Amino acid sequence: MLDEFNLVVATYRQRENDCISELWYFAREIGDTRFDASKTGLPSLVVARTSLDPEFFASKAYEKILDNPWYFRYILKLTPIHVTVEASLEAITQAALELASKKLGPNETYKVETHIRLSDLTRDEVITAIAGKIQNRVNLDYPAKVILVEVIGDRAGIAVIPPKMVVSVEKTRREARQRQKQQENVEETGDLDLEGF
Repeated sequence: MLDEFNLVVATYRQRENDCISELWYFAREIGDTRFDASKTGLPSLVVARTSLDPEFFASKAYEKILDNPWYFRYILKLTPIHVTVEASLEAITQAALELASKKLGPNETYKVETHIRLSDLTRDEVITAIAGKIQNRVNLDYPAKVILVEVIGDRAGIAVIPPKMVVSVEKTRREARQRQKQQENVEETGDLDLEGF
């Protein structure tokens, strides 16, 4: 598994290699010629390193799905990561607080979200260690930013991002369908208006 990753990607079980190929192809399409990805040893989970900004990579994937909902066949969810550290409570807390001080505005609400795999760390201890040192208000339902901790074995990826930066392919496909319906309704309404003249 890559030690330094800035994307965590969910896929179908036993489709990890297909997912990596799809990521690589998309990376080339948006100009990333130094992209790398690897399996994690866990089913359905891949990590990757883009030479582009990981949020830019995620936003381009989001745009691609809106434009062509079935472009991705194997990627299910794509999460940008800002920094990777050793998966110790101290290292995770320090990195999360440093990122929060840069990326969390003074009046922005937040929540801490953790995904812990192959580790003795617990969700509660990670959340308590981070949230106990941040002054901003917590909003579990509609936070302005998510402090995200992705632990995979002895490595942890951390990000402080708006919730929409975690790109769910299925959710974005639904959004694309809704936009298409709205566009069709606008076009039908426009046609009716023209008939009245």
